[in-house]
Amino acid sequence: MSSFGNQLKTAMFMGLLTIIVILAGGALGGKSGLIFALVIALVMNGISYWYSDKIVIKMTGSKPLTRQDNPKLYEIVESLAYKAGIPTPKIYLTPSAQPNAFATGRNPAHGVIAVTHGLLQLLTTEELKGVIAHELAHIKNRDILVGTVAAVMAGIITTLANLAQWALMFGGLGGDDDGEGSVLAALPLIILGPIAALLIQMAISRSREYLADSTGAAICGSSDGLAQALLKLEQGARLRPMQVNPATSHMFIVNPLSGQRLINLFSTHPPIAERIKRLRDFR
Repeated sequence: MSSFGNQLKTAMFMGLLTIIVILAGGALGGKSGLIFALVIALVMNGISYWYSDKIVIKMTGSKPLTRQDNPKLYEIVESLAYKAGIPTPKIYLTPSAQPNAFATGRNPAHGVIAVTHGLLQLLTTEELKGVIAHELAHIKNRDILVGTVAAVMAGIITTLANLAQWALMFGGLGGDDDGEGSVLAALPLIILGPIAALLIQMAISRSREYLADSTGAAICGSSDGLAQALLKLEQGARLRPMQVNPATSHMFIVNPLSGQRLINLFSTHPPIAERIKRLRDFR
């Protein structure tokens, strides 16, 4: 799928989330619950967005990497960032034998790239360039912003569903000023709303991974390095599990939770085989 196609798919998913939020507000039968949930979700996710880099760096135990520590890596990051047309991000080292990497930062001016010990030891120069280009693509495409907005709306939906559940339990769920709210209207929200929001949020994440792959290949001028790297990273993640908070797993280039065996529908990462196929088609 083209970059435009991935962007269009993301927009469609975001639209679906918006529709669910609107329906959820109507099911509650009034504006007060919607406003309350909106404020809480915005505050929580706003904090996550503005401080996402610091939060993730701390959760993964990553440490700043200086030019003296690895001049070759710095040269690669600087060169590819220039080609991508974004400022050179800060570089961190994650203390893990598993080959992996992630990017964070609320915009290109505050970009962060973190690589693991295992990644630097396993990959060739061309493969490393492919991975770095993928992470730079996440920063260039402002995927942290997209993910945060999706999380905001998913949080609103979940909060509204919880409010509806408590209101039903205590008999407080009524209609709006016109008396249109009802128990029947609230039940789909309570049961299906959070599930639908989670699935859409994961679908957005998968779409952004495909987009980062294609953008990264364009930055490098070739898809070969990234395709070869993904094969090694998938095997490395299985052989060397990483102790990482599940809340951060979606940020890595491959799922670091090797013991996790979820079907594609419930995965934030597309199948490696499909990613490689699309990269081969990119040529």
